[in-house]
Amino acid sequence: MNKDAFSPKQRRLFQWWREGYDAVICDGAVRSGKTFAMGIAFFLWAMSCHRDRQFGLCAATLNGVRRNLLTPVLPVLRALGFQAEEKVSRNVLTLRLGRRENTFYLYGGRNEGSPALIQGVTLAGVLLDEVALMPRSFVEQAMARCSVEGSRVWFSCNPAGPEHWFYKEWICRAGEKRALYLHFTMEDNPSLSPRVRRKYERMFQGVFYRRYVLGEWVAAEGLVYDFFDAAALPLAPADGYEAWRISCDYGTRNPASFGLWGRIGQSWYRVAEYYYDARQEGRQKTDSEYVADLARLAGGREIERVIVDPSAASFIAALRQAGWRVEAADNRVLEGVRRTAQALRSGRVVICQGCDAAVREFSLYSWDTRAGEDRVKKEHDHAMDDIRYFVMSLEEGGGIAATTVTRKSF
Repeated sequence: MNKDAFSPKQRRLFQWWREGYDAVICDGAVRSGKTFAMGIAFFLWAMSCHRDRQFGLCAATLNGVRRNLLTPVLPVLRALGFQAEEKVSRNVLTLRLGRRENTFYLYGGRNEGSPALIQGVTLAGVLLDEVALMPRSFVEQAMARCSVEGSRVWFSCNPAGPEHWFYKEWICRAGEKRALYLHFTMEDNPSLSPRVRRKYERMFQGVFYRRYVLGEWVAAEGLVYDFFDAAALPLAPADGYEAWRISCDYGTRNPASFGLWGRIGQSWYRVAEYYYDARQEGRQKTDSEYVADLARLAGGREIERVIVDPSAASFIAALRQAGWRVEAADNRVLEGVRRTAQALRSGRVVICQGCDAAVREFSLYSWDTRAGEDRVKKEHDHAMDDIRYFVMSLEEGGGIAATTVTRKSF
């Protein structure tokens, strides 16, 4: 493997465990090369220092483990002579080199129920990618499983707020924890060209720019989508649409918000919407009435799917009974806000003139600065939620995970 393909900080990951540390922490900008280098270094360390042991590979979701770690790293390991066998149904990867073999278990640590997934296993090491997105209980359970002599813990993340438990407990106390702390910027990734760096710098703004481009642990404040310009909205294209979807935030006493989306090329246009506030109108609507309203919004178009608030069980059932293809939305708020901001900035999602409810909420949707952690205010958020549901239903193309760069040869 050509060491010149890595920056000095990346190269440090290939030997840090020889320096007396129990853990390594890599944080900083997106596309800074920290996850790629850490993934290769983790496997090389595990295979050189251990035999017939078990290890943990963790991210916020199992898809995240495969997308961020296995997909980019396994081809490199195979080129180095390793044999890799993944049993997808069991979330297990076996790695062999000569007569040496180790087992790697894949875990998604997204919620408070996740610690139960990792209980009972004995690990010689664990890699926690996206650690700032995981609950503390899962992270601490994963670390508690590392009871083998010579075990090490590997952390990687993009910054969150300065009150985040991981920032306060690990980054601010790295010395006490016997952890090596490495802060990465995009300049630490030698495979990233200046043109691509500028692309990412344009992609983010406000708190997301400071976190994902500058790599700062800063508090979220002000408007969530502070870059949104209501005066610059385009008219909806008259024709050329290749697919249609509808997103729904369901409400009985609270407002209901539906968005009609049409795709042209790689961009999705919010061409029309439906918004009903029962309190303002003085009457609640039934599920069947909302189904009829949705059909009017569709206007006879072929809707390939309807993405609905996952808590709206009765409305989902009513839609399915009426023959609509329904998908329960992914309701991760902070991840959804991040991806929505990115989609709006990149032009993958476009809000069109006439979507007045969405425009109004963009001007009001704010961070809750009293929460002590990243949290949006639960007000003026119904169109915001249906837009977020829609964005989360899209494959993460055109964004961080889907962008490829040419790496130097190994």
